[in-house]
Amino acid sequence: MKGLKKIALATAVAAAPFAAQAELQAMDDSMMGNVTGQAGVTIELETQVEIGRFTYTDEGTFSVNDIKLGGATTSSSAIAAGYSANTGGTGLLDQLKIDIDVEADGDAVIHVGSLQTDPTSGDPIPIDWGMTAGSMELDGSGNENTVLVSNMEAWGLLGALDIRVDTDDVGGQAGTGTLNLDVAFTVNDMSFDADFLAIGVQNMSITGANTGTDATAVNGLTASGSENNVDLTAEEIANKVFGKAVADLSADEQYQLGLAQKGFALVGLDIYKGNGIGASTATDVLRIDVDNVLMDVNIGQTLIGGTNIGTIGIDNLHISNTKLAVYGH
Repeated sequence: MKGLKKIALATAVAAAPFAAQAELQAMDDSMMGNVTGQAGVTIELETQVEIGRFTYTDEGTFSVNDIKLGGATTSSSAIAAGYSANTGGTGLLDQLKIDIDVEADGDAVIHVGSLQTDPTSGDPIPIDWGMTAGSMELDGSGNENTVLVSNMEAWGLLGALDIRVDTDDVGGQAGTGTLNLDVAFTVNDMSFDADFLAIGVQNMSITGANTGTDATAVNGLTASGSENNVDLTAEEIANKVFGKAVADLSADEQYQLGLAQKGFALVGLDIYKGNGIGASTATDVLRIDVDNVLMDVNIGQTLIGGTNIGTIGIDNLHISNTKLAVYGH
């Protein structure tokens, strides 16, 4: 607090001439405490992002070209336009807030959620997002070129994004910590061409594992689902994701269960510095542990050589106990 008091004093001195002229009052220390976020900080955001070219270069180059990120109408989908109009969207990634708190044990807790509330249910209205990418390519030093993916566009909904920077030491190593990510989302419609394989994907969706034919309903709008999906019960979701009965779930776990029941795909990751996996002797590598992935994946049209060969559905996809170690070589 000594640092804050000095800042408050300096601010008061600097503001004195203006306060005298405009009859303003400089903040006292208690008022400064309210501004500096002792009860947490909220950031409201609306944005639209365009990136002409992103590259990663080793000996050759991988590039992603003509990237756009914004609201649902960044995609050309007619359903996206309808959803955006229904929620008062402007083509921006908007109606988004970021709540930041630092707990007593030093953990940073960040929640990304919606500013809007459904007047009927009282639930937050999901944040609509959209993206396009012109192409993803590989380029060699001798002017060789392969187009991996082109004409990619997608839109969907973000139910919640929760981030925790956990200060607990990893493996007894002082000064380490873990980045915990939990996200609930949908991809309502994605399309792209895998040019070098002559494959096209149209009307791909990623939704919750209990979506079935009901899909994600928000303000009367639904995402696509498969007629053959088998819905998971609340107990089945709780057992798969948390290994517990519903009655034994914590408040945070019940919150995630509720998002899954509303049709959102769930992904949980732990990211930290650690050692390699199994017989690997690598140390100080980037470790990514996949705690849980629970979703349905449906593809409306699968094109090979320009001809639709049918639909593809993956029902109740669950990934757990999966570990990755990433490092240079």
